[in-house]
Amino acid sequence: MAEDSDLEKTEPATSKRLEEARQRGQVPRSQELGSFAIMMTGLLSMVSLGPALAQTLEVIFRNALTFDHATVQDSSRLFLMLMDDIHSALFAALPIAAACAVAGLLSPMVLGGWLFTTETLAPNFGRMNPASGLGRLFSVRALVDMTKAILKSGLIGGVACVVLWRERGEMVQLAIMPERVSYVYLWEMIRYTLLLVIGGMGFIAAIDVPYQLWDFYRNLRMTKEEVKQEMKESEGDPHVKGRIRQLQREAARRRMMSRIPKADVVVTNPTHYAVALQYNERMRAPQVVAKGAYLLAERIIDIAKENKVTVVRTPPFARALYHHTELDQEIPAALYTAAAEVLAYIYQLKNWQSHGGNRPTLNDKLPVPTELDPEHNASPNEDGNRP
Repeated sequence: MAEDSDLEKTEPATSKRLEEARQRGQVPRSQELGSFAIMMTGLLSMVSLGPALAQTLEVIFRNALTFDHATVQDSSRLFLMLMDDIHSALFAALPIAAACAVAGLLSPMVLGGWLFTTETLAPNFGRMNPASGLGRLFSVRALVDMTKAILKSGLIGGVACVVLWRERGEMVQLAIMPERVSYVYLWEMIRYTLLLVIGGMGFIAAIDVPYQLWDFYRNLRMTKEEVKQEMKESEGDPHVKGRIRQLQREAARRRMMSRIPKADVVVTNPTHYAVALQYNERMRAPQVVAKGAYLLAERIIDIAKENKVTVVRTPPFARALYHHTELDQEIPAALYTAAAEVLAYIYQLKNWQSHGGNRPTLNDKLPVPTELDPEHNASPNEDGNRP
């Protein structure tokens, strides 16, 4: 049962899945919304620009139906005259056509936004598969499209029948009405018919838009396994990331160990903590080049001894350095005095080893602020040392 649930597409599409679908040209679209927007824009344009268009067309028709003897005898002049009238009519109707074109371009942006991609132009031979074609033919989407087509056909046909039946008496009177009165009445009937059709198209679009959104996101749903795999691909496999971090730590540790031979001193606790310090005249203060606890501390001490780096047992100073410093950083200002005493002791020790004399001794109580020693109040171990 668990395997079956993992194969079911029950999870909503992730942002990555949606972006990939968009790159393939898959965005929610509603043809009914586009048809409604174009028809509504056309009607509003005709209402606002209709009178001027009607006057222009009246002039064009009057000129087109007025001939002189020379024009009638010359077919080429008739053709040129006809072309001029067609151009004038098209230019007069251009604002309405442009408004409808803009509505047709902007209406898809309501759902899926503007999208330009060449992905859909690539040949897809899978669409030529008869089995897939039959599946699409008898799919839920095909049923919905057929239902919408029937509704639109019934809507337009029904509106036409209602208008013709309602206005049957007045339409008969059009033949005997004055010309301008008949034009006004005919325009009112056309506008009324368009309002009914657009209202019906708006109703269909109001149903189609939510359905298209639901169907789009339903088709992009993912299984739980797909979500897990995508998370691994985007964030990285936890096992791989853990291995990378481990390798990074090992590389950093190797770099740290390689710097111990260049250190001036290693201070210890004596074995719980070990911190290697380096100082030269170009530095403002001593820097930490290596530090570690327990097994790593023992390894630091062994490397220091192998390379003849002095190891000094200073428990409070070592604890303070370990807890309050980072690699390649200067020590805190509060530890300058203690560090100066340790480094002075190292220089005196090297001088004694070279020239002899009295062996120098290190102050047992270095000036380490108690607030920097996290284990200042801890009880001593059996050997008398704090951890």
